[in-house]
Amino acid sequence: MTSERALDATDARILLALAADPRATIVALAEQLGLSRNTVQARVARMEQGGALGSFERRIAPNALGHPLTAFVTARVDQRRLAEVSEALEGIAEVVEVFGLSGETDLLVRVVATDAEDLYGIAGRILAIPGIERTTTALAMRELVPHRLTPLLRRAARDGGRQPGR
Repeated sequence: MTSERALDATDARILLALAADPRATIVALAEQLGLSRNTVQARVARMEQGGALGSFERRIAPNALGHPLTAFVTARVDQRRLAEVSEALEGIAEVVEVFGLSGETDLLVRVVATDAEDLYGIAGRILAIPGIERTTTALAMRELVPHRLTPLLRRAARDGGRQPGR
């Protein structure tokens, strides 16, 4: 979330309800949670503007678009060219996420591909970007723990997000 204000227990309850039923209306959420419609609407709007609610794209499965393979490419980058490299990676449609890392590897690039040959070509395009010094590609064999935030939302709804022992 990009805003300074942390989510409170009520925000977490709203997000849990949305996670369970992403198509729920504001009125339905208000009724389910015992809150006023205006409260829910204002909080959802604030969370959208503050960055707590991400893009709808995260819900789309790449294999539904004909890209069943997922791989992770780690890259070492000439730091003076990081902005240029980031822009070039953004220009590759199969690059779905890029994280800047600390340590010996500079970037973690999540890519999707149609098959092994396609992945080979994507990895080559990444390596050819000026400023990328070296890459390593690892094919994801299967997803063991899918992207999730529900356990954190449940804790936040229960105790306002405070860590145990704090």
